Amino acid sequence: MKPARIARRWRALRNSLLALACATAVTMTGQSVAGVAEAAPAPPKLKPGKRCDEMYGVKNVPTGGLPVGDASRAVDRWDTYDYTNPGLQFDGLNPTKAELDAAGTDYKKYDHSDPRRIYARFNAQQRWKNFGDYLTKVYIPNQGYDARGKAFMGKVVREMGLTGPDWICEKEFYFVDPDTGERHVRRLDAYNKRSREIVEVKSNGSPDGREKPADRAWAKNPGWRSYRYTYVFAENQTRDAKNFMKELKTTAGKDTLGRDRVRTYDYQSHHKGLPPKGTENGPYRANSTTMSPGNGASTGSRGSGNQVINQSPPNPRTLKDQLDRLGKTGERALMNRGLGGIDFTTLDLRYIGKGKGGKGLDYAFSAKSVEDEYAAGWGGQEKGNLISDAFFTWLALDPSTFWVNLNPDEPNRIIDAGFGKTDAGRVLLEADLELKHDIFKAMDPETEAGRAFMNALPKRNGFPCWAGFRYWIEPETAVVREQDGGIHILDTPLKLSTVPQETTTQPPGGKGCDLTEAETQQSDRVLDRYITPLVAEKVNNGDYYADLRRVYTARVAAEWVRQNAADMPAEYRKIINSNDVKRWPLRAPHQDWTGRQVWERYYKAFTEGTFKYKWSNGEDVYVYTVGGVDFSKQPKANMNPVRFRTEQRYKPRTVGFAVDTIADDPNKQGYLMFGGNSAGHSEGGTPAPSPTDTAQPTPTPTGTGKPTPTPSEPAPTTGGTPGATPPPGPQDPGGDLADTGSSAPVGLIAGIAAVAIGAGGALVWWRRRRVNSGS
Repeated sequence: MKPARIARRWRALRNSLLALACATAVTMTGQSVAGVAEAAPAPPKLKPGKRCDEMYGVKNVPTGGLPVGDASRAVDRWDTYDYTNPGLQFDGLNPTKAELDAAGTDYKKYDHSDPRRIYARFNAQQRWKNFGDYLTKVYIPNQGYDARGKAFMGKVVREMGLTGPDWICEKEFYFVDPDTGERHVRRLDAYNKRSREIVEVKSNGSPDGREKPADRAWAKNPGWRSYRYTYVFAENQTRDAKNFMKELKTTAGKDTLGRDRVRTYDYQSHHKGLPPKGTENGPYRANSTTMSPGNGASTGSRGSGNQVINQSPPNPRTLKDQLDRLGKTGERALMNRGLGGIDFTTLDLRYIGKGKGGKGLDYAFSAKSVEDEYAAGWGGQEKGNLISDAFFTWLALDPSTFWVNLNPDEPNRIIDAGFGKTDAGRVLLEADLELKHDIFKAMDPETEAGRAFMNALPKRNGFPCWAGFRYWIEPETAVVREQDGGIHILDTPLKLSTVPQETTTQPPGGKGCDLTEAETQQSDRVLDRYITPLVAEKVNNGDYYADLRRVYTARVAAEWVRQNAADMPAEYRKIINSNDVKRWPLRAPHQDWTGRQVWERYYKAFTEGTFKYKWSNGEDVYVYTVGGVDFSKQPKANMNPVRFRTEQRYKPRTVGFAVDTIADDPNKQGYLMFGGNSAGHSEGGTPAPSPTDTAQPTPTPTGTGKPTPTPSEPAPTTGGTPGATPPPGPQDPGGDLADTGSSAPVGLIAGIAAVAIGAGGALVWWRRRRVNSGS
């Protein structure tokens, strides 16, 4: 055969083979053909990671060691760390509907510095209907999540010494579940092949639910038996975290030395998000009225306290809805503990003092943390507003007006006109009325205490008799500490007092027993023994009186500002004794409340009877009707520096943290502290100069008297001749409220004792009427 023909045949054969090969390739990689298996996708390429010290820029730090077993970071080392959250420069955005509509849904066409980018992102999503909720609960937390995690991880690398060539960060592995064969890609925060250690770092207190299957596979896989796994939490572990850690420990078991292969380290470091540099006081930043007068330099407060309070939904239903939404998208882990993690029914003001750089006032609240996020977390704005409004009410009004009066003989002297337009006045008067009901309940002879009370009273024909009496709430010794330009409000207990007293208005059944002086004193002692402790417990710890306790603590803080007015910012000095409370009126839903409404409820109960108790002497049955209440007086005291350093060692540092972030309180287990600065310059902002103001407040009247066995008359009084003109207010019943604890005590609140939460009188009467036997 000729060479040319042979060459042509070889070319034809080669082309045929190529065509067959191409056809086979199409069959194998294109559309599937019956009976031919599809090629498995190529496995993802695992990331090799990088030296931890190089990744996080940690230099000249020797390699350290992980804690042995479960451990908690020493309280002395608790601290904070900063990170930049770009979303915070927009925390005050409040667009109109027209602005939202104009932004459309294509957010990518807007620059990151343009608020319309956020409007468009909100429009593009369907889950959140309220822009404010979306901004604070989704957008801002998401913007800072990565930066927060990296900042905390870098801190752990540096402070725990995860340095050197053996510590690798962000390295990926396959964790294969031996039970199911399922393979999980897991990116490890830190890994050390030489020491057989894995470290997972969480900037909150909860594991990531998306990573749990991989970690469960690790714990079961025998190929990882030589490794130990340490979870590092920046915050207190949630209930979910504790349960998951317990599960992993049980599954992973122990190593050859008998140690748990899974352990936890509670690192306790509080995160502080900052807006980008240069935007601290930008046009889109949020300011709050919490503890800020909103004028002068204090144009509005900022801080962790504002954030968690403002994030709090108004009711349990809204909270559940928001937590469910966040849970479905995995965003719950990004949130601060303010959404769900705080019981706002325990919210109280615990510190106020000069701000950093002399601008505004720093403040810190305290509240109990909770593990069941659905059980609490609502009502923060309502409680925060009450505290703040009461604080300014106590500053603006003269202390001689701080009285309330429930007396059936005096319908025209219930509450001072100005005080009656505030929520502070409302809370005092409503608590005054509630006290009556609690006294009634405690006297019920169907209860053990009530029967003991009745049995111990003087008798007439076998029936108990007691005198009409005046009952009121007054503060027990308040424990405070003044130092470093501020006041720590440590404890503000309340107590109950009573004295016999009559009124001309008759309850149902008419006048009761005529008692001798000795029997009157006996009935008073019996009341104090059996009834007073029960009611005092409710006043100090009961849910209903929580607002009263909040209002009173705000009173202590306000009086410290009043007594130190010369050192206070000008905008606070202008408020003191101004008698102008228009900026802090009754808030909805109480905007139409009046003191007269409360008096009418009281009068009806007093004259018609609310609680009726049956008592038999064996022959007849009598029904006793009781009613009334009183509220007055305010003492004071202070903790000396030695005791403060011993019992409250970490309080100043915790307060310092709380101005900028949410901080666990090591001095009160289970409680958090969070606050802000009234001039709006927390979170790293640069204070603006404040205007010069030389105005001085009107001097506050102070009393000099000492406690007496019976209370001084309130303003107005309830005893004596009806219609008699009362004195302007009681004399100081207990000296100054608090001292600095120094060798030369300084009285913090001389005037507060005079009329702190004064209350005019009302009476608790007993009356009896005979009824048919057996009724």
